[in-house]
Amino acid sequence: MTAAGPPPDLPPPEPERPDEQACCGNGCEPCVFDLYAEARRRWREDMKAWQQRQAAPAVPPASASASA
Repeated sequence: MTAAGPPPDLPPPEPERPDEQACCGNGCEPCVFDLYAEARRRWREDMKAWQQRQAAPAVPPASASASA
């Protein structure tokens, strides 16, 4: 059995904007658009962290550097 490598580090999925008709207009707390705004805030943070991981230099596996 071959050991699989780590799963790919994919970008976080962007939240889907609710349809305009999703808001009932009754002043719900929270409104579906409030929830969407919070999801977008978290997504931006997650995206920033993902971009930083992509920019970081790759670290070779410990076994590759132990050949000395």
